[in-house]
Amino acid sequence: MSFNTFGHMFRVTTWGESHGPAIGCTVDGCPPGIALTEADLQPWLDARKPGTSKFTTQRQEADQVRILSGVFEGMTTGTPIQLMIENTDQRSKDYGDIAQAFRPGHADITYHQKYGLRDYRGGGRSSARETASRVAAGGVARAVLAALVPGLTIRGYMVQMGPKAIDRARFDAGQIGQNPFWCPDPVMAADWAAYLDELRLSHNSVGAVIEVVAEGVPAGLGAPLYGKLDGDLAAAMMSINAVKAVEIGDGMASASLTGVENADEIRMGPNGPEFLSNHAGGILGGISSGQPVVVRFAVKPTSSILTPRRTVNQKGEELDLITKGRHDPCVGIRAVPVGEAMLACVLADHLLRDRGQTGGQRGKIG
Repeated sequence: MSFNTFGHMFRVTTWGESHGPAIGCTVDGCPPGIALTEADLQPWLDARKPGTSKFTTQRQEADQVRILSGVFEGMTTGTPIQLMIENTDQRSKDYGDIAQAFRPGHADITYHQKYGLRDYRGGGRSSARETASRVAAGGVARAVLAALVPGLTIRGYMVQMGPKAIDRARFDAGQIGQNPFWCPDPVMAADWAAYLDELRLSHNSVGAVIEVVAEGVPAGLGAPLYGKLDGDLAAAMMSINAVKAVEIGDGMASASLTGVENADEIRMGPNGPEFLSNHAGGILGGISSGQPVVVRFAVKPTSSILTPRRTVNQKGEELDLITKGRHDPCVGIRAVPVGEAMLACVLADHLLRDRGQTGGQRGKIG
């Protein structure tokens, strides 16, 4: 059995550890004839890579991706695509103090409880370093979507850091790439900078909420009951390191609405049915409605901090632990490109599954 693979038709297997020689992934099920080069993938990895600002880990990795197989003369061949990213700036000595001790809030202890051993150097597979492989795979998925569904777009951004949420009235998509937080609210971006500076200097960290939206998604992706699009999206986002909650559309807020408020009313437009709101986040009964697909996920605070925390070691001895090394004060910042990549992979998988089951046929309305 494999616990390192996700997807059905578009399948991704990630491999490698944080401080190993390289990380990467194998993408299987990509259709042949899709234009793809390393230059198509690199911009997505550049968006995620560490050391891009003082608000992220200062580990310096080029995250240069190499295509080892599955592409010939700039086109996919239909065979497995092997992608590799070398690790070039490991500092394993920083983790000597936690070789036997468990970081509170970290997967150190559960990996040991399950397997009886763990790669303590940066957390091994539990490290956010693994997400670079997902972003590379997401680049392949974006190429598939661009070829099969022209006009489909995916965009992620941060909507909350700690207790500080954006003001939706100030939402400006043009601001997302203009600050280190992928924040669409310029006022809150400045507030976050001051807030995170204070936390960073006090040897603390903070969580965040990321929103990812796909527009131009065709109706009909997903299937009842165990192939729901939102079910697979939830699983994909929850599989990202440090994610603790996922919402589709209004999510948990739906519980406070009445039926009148929650219903996305429908009218006929020139090109078919048009919804008057999108509380459902573009998915009804596990099937896409043609509206924007809206996903949010919560990322917990980084557990590796310089403030002493009470813990135990493998002998059961109690101690206070300070985690040295280079860590993100808010790992949610670099989770934005990862969320986009996972959404792209799930949509590519469901698009290919739908083509296989229905041939892309749709029920006629009007």
